[in-house]
Amino acid sequence: MLERMFRMEERHTDLRTELVAGATTFLTAAYIVFVNPDILSATGMDKGALISVTCLVSGLASILIGLWANAPLMMAPGMGLNAFFAFGLVLGAGIPWQEALGVVFVSGVFFLVLTLIGIRERIVSAIPVSLRMAISVGIGLFIAFIGMKNLGLIVKDDNTFVALGTLDRTVLLGLFGLLLVAVMEVRRVRGSILIGILATAFLGMILKISPFPEGVVSLPPSIAPVAFRLDIIGALKVSLWASIFSFMFVDLFDSLGTMLAVSREAGLEKDGHIKDLPRMLSADAVATVFGALLGTSTTTTYIESASGVAVGGRTGLTGVTTGLLFFLAAFFTPVIGAVHGYATAPALIIVGIFMMRGIGQIDFYDFEEGVPSFLTLILMPLTFSIAKGLVFGFLSYVLIKVAVGKARDVDPILAAVAALSLVSLVV
Repeated sequence: MLERMFRMEERHTDLRTELVAGATTFLTAAYIVFVNPDILSATGMDKGALISVTCLVSGLASILIGLWANAPLMMAPGMGLNAFFAFGLVLGAGIPWQEALGVVFVSGVFFLVLTLIGIRERIVSAIPVSLRMAISVGIGLFIAFIGMKNLGLIVKDDNTFVALGTLDRTVLLGLFGLLLVAVMEVRRVRGSILIGILATAFLGMILKISPFPEGVVSLPPSIAPVAFRLDIIGALKVSLWASIFSFMFVDLFDSLGTMLAVSREAGLEKDGHIKDLPRMLSADAVATVFGALLGTSTTTTYIESASGVAVGGRTGLTGVTTGLLFFLAAFFTPVIGAVHGYATAPALIIVGIFMMRGIGQIDFYDFEEGVPSFLTLILMPLTFSIAKGLVFGFLSYVLIKVAVGKARDVDPILAAVAALSLVSLVV
């Protein structure tokens, strides 16, 4: 039955390889079980419920894409998008978290519609590579900024806006965690971020910075405090259109780029075409919709899927295995809940570093490309908003092209996106 479902022989793999690949992907990306609840709970959402929801949504989404698209991919609440949800919408704009979940839900529905009618891939092709890279880099800077803020490494200052925080035991412990993960990455240790989080948290407990967990295994906390609490009607107000667009747009590039890269590594691309890509995209959109219903920010495809592919994962059984392990993780809530911000902050900084890798593909000597890219990546952390970085990036790109007489070089889809960006800025 498994052979018929996943076509393992056709893809030159076997049951053992797929199971090992799924476990590898889980270990590489399991840090999200600690980090996502930590970020979203800053909005006032119940942390215990968020741990259960993160495990449940990550498990369901990974199994969905494994069964539906037969792809060795995993999905979970997206890094950067969860930060935008918490610090951009709820804490930044003062929007209730229920309304913010409504924004995520609506963006997921639009996302699904765009996928089904084929516009999603059309939008991607309209955006220049430099801006795509700038978006990734900007989100990386934003995530790293949040990590440093959560750690206490940087603090608010009335004169200079930000300043170096006090290097107390907690900050020094977090910096130790950062160094530990960096060294393991250099040595190519699988699951380095997860190991770093657990080691830093355990050391903090030994030093009595935080208490030991009261247990190891327990029934998962109820998801009732956050599940089905979204406010869809409130999310439809005009002032939130830009946020809906931003969630949809960032997820679009994040997930599609990951799918293309991982599928290529898995040998699923033939003649420049990935047969099951439409199903992958649809699964991604559906996951965002039910993720919002259950109480978490946008669900997206994770680049950590590449770790499973690297050890031989080639079918959806890899994703299904990863999903089942996320379900199992929900029963270790006492341990997860005992991990404090000083232990997860280094993970945010490391993820930010990962996302900086694309900066080398931006030609800053060419101001037609360099200026919009720079505005995009620098304004995300400085305005504490992914949306504002996108708005200024699109607008400046189109305006510069028009001003230098190259309006014909601007794709009509991109021009429409820039117009929507202008409307959102004015509103």
